[in-house]
Amino acid sequence: MEHRSVSPHVLIFPLPIQGHVNPILKLAELLSLAGLRITFLNTDYTHHRLLRYTNILDRFRRYPGFRFQTISDGLPLDHPRTGAGLRDMMDGIKATTKPLFREMVISWCRSSDPMTCIIADGLMSFAIDVANEVGVPIISCRTLSPCCFLAYFSFAELIEAGEVPFKDDNMDRLVTRVPGMAGFLRRRDLSGFCRTRDANDRGIQFIITETQQTPRAHALILNTFEDLDGPILSQIRNHCPKIYTIGPLHAHLKSRLASETTTSQFSNSFWEEDRSCLAWLDRQPSKSVIYVSFGSITVITKEQMMEFWHGLVNSGSRFLWVIRPDSLTEKDGEFQLQAQLRKVTKERGQIVDWAPQEEVLAHPAVGGFLTHGGWNSTLESIFAGVPMICWPYFSDQQLNSRFVSHVWKMGMDMKDTCDRVTVEKMVRDVMEERRAEFTKSVDAMAKLARRSLSEGGTSYCNFDRLIGDIRLMSASHSREELASVEM
Repeated sequence: MEHRSVSPHVLIFPLPIQGHVNPILKLAELLSLAGLRITFLNTDYTHHRLLRYTNILDRFRRYPGFRFQTISDGLPLDHPRTGAGLRDMMDGIKATTKPLFREMVISWCRSSDPMTCIIADGLMSFAIDVANEVGVPIISCRTLSPCCFLAYFSFAELIEAGEVPFKDDNMDRLVTRVPGMAGFLRRRDLSGFCRTRDANDRGIQFIITETQQTPRAHALILNTFEDLDGPILSQIRNHCPKIYTIGPLHAHLKSRLASETTTSQFSNSFWEEDRSCLAWLDRQPSKSVIYVSFGSITVITKEQMMEFWHGLVNSGSRFLWVIRPDSLTEKDGEFQLQAQLRKVTKERGQIVDWAPQEEVLAHPAVGGFLTHGGWNSTLESIFAGVPMICWPYFSDQQLNSRFVSHVWKMGMDMKDTCDRVTVEKMVRDVMEERRAEFTKSVDAMAKLARRSLSEGGTSYCNFDRLIGDIRLMSASHSREELASVEM
C-alpha cells in the first residue's frame, strides 16, 4: 500500500492576552515558514480585535497550510479584559473555553486531518489533560521571563518555608528559597500575588497549579536566548529537561523573513497603531527621546498619570508616551485629562493611544524606555539596545525589573513608587548621567542576542531542533496509522 507523506499539522492555542498572542503568533509564522501546517486557535474576542486593527488574514494567506479557528471565552466582546477584568476572563476560560476545547480536539482527532502535536500556552494546563487524553504530544509555551517561571516553581516551597505570605511589611527582606536568586531577590521583587496574607489566595494557588503542570508536557518553549538566561535555564531544566529557547521571537521572525521580498510591517496589535509618531521621531535628535509605555493591561490612577507627566516634563527630555484609551482606573474625566495632557505636551513630547513599539524602539531618536517591564517589551528593548526604567504592574514584571537593574545592569527599577521627583531623577540618569554605563551593558547583550539568531547560534539551532522533533512526531504518527491499516 502506498503511503503519502503529509506535512505536520500543529494546533497552537495562546492565552487571549496581547502579551501572549503577540509572541505566539510570531512562533506560528516561524513554523509556517518551515513548512508546517498550522491551526491557530483564537478566542472570539482576540480574533475580533486582530481583524479590526491588523491585516492578519492577508498576512497569513501566503501560507497555504495556515488557518484560524475561534473559540469562546464566555464573555461578551465589550467586556473589559484589562485590570480587574482579567479575573473574569480567566473564569470564563475555565468555565466555557475548557470544555469547548476538549470537544474541538476530540473532533479534530477523529477527522481526516488530525494534529501532529499541540503547542499551548502554559497558563492553560487543561490543554495538557486533553492532549494526554487523546494521545497527542503537547509542547507548553510560556511567554513570561524564565526568572519568573523559576520563581513560580518555587512558590509551594516558599509557602512551606514560611517566606510567603509575608509576615510583616519589610518588603526589602531577602527571599532565600528561589534557586540562584538568594543573594538579591527581595520580597518586593516577587509577583504581586505574594503580597497577600493568605497562603490559599486564589492567585497564588492558580500560579502554583499551572506551573507545576508544565513538566507533564512533552517539552517547553521559552522566548529567550541562552546568553541572557543561562544560569536560570540550568535551574529550570531540573524540572523540564527538554527546553527550546528560540528567542527573542520578534527578532527571530524578522531574521528568517530577511530573504523574503516583502518589506511590509506586520502587526499583532489589539489596538490601532498611531504611526504618525514615527514621523515625529524622525524630527528629533539622536538618542534624545524617552519612550513611555506600560503595555496592554496596566491601568493607572489620574494621580499617577500626573506624577509621570510632571516628572517627564521636569526631566528636560523629549518623550513619546503611549496612553491607551482604557488605561485609567477612573472613567470620569478620562477623555478630558488625556486631551489636556496632549495639548500641553506638544512642545517637547508626543502622546498617542498606541504605537508600533518594535519600530519605535529601533528608531535612532529613542535613547531610553520607561516600561512596565513585560517580557516582550524587555526583550524588544534589549535587542534594540535601549536602556530601561521599569515600573512593574503585575505577573513577571516585578522580577523582570530586578533583573534589568541588578543582574543585567541595563537600567533602573522604579517599583513601588510613583512620584515626580523619582521619575525626573531616573529619566535624567538613563538619558544623561548614567547613559554610557547602561548603554554599554545593553549593547553587549544585544550583540549576543543577534549572534544567537544567526546561523549556528543557539536560538537558530534550537528552532531547527524544534522543527525536526515535530517532524519526527509526524513520522511516528504516520507509521502508527499505516500499521493500523495493514492490520
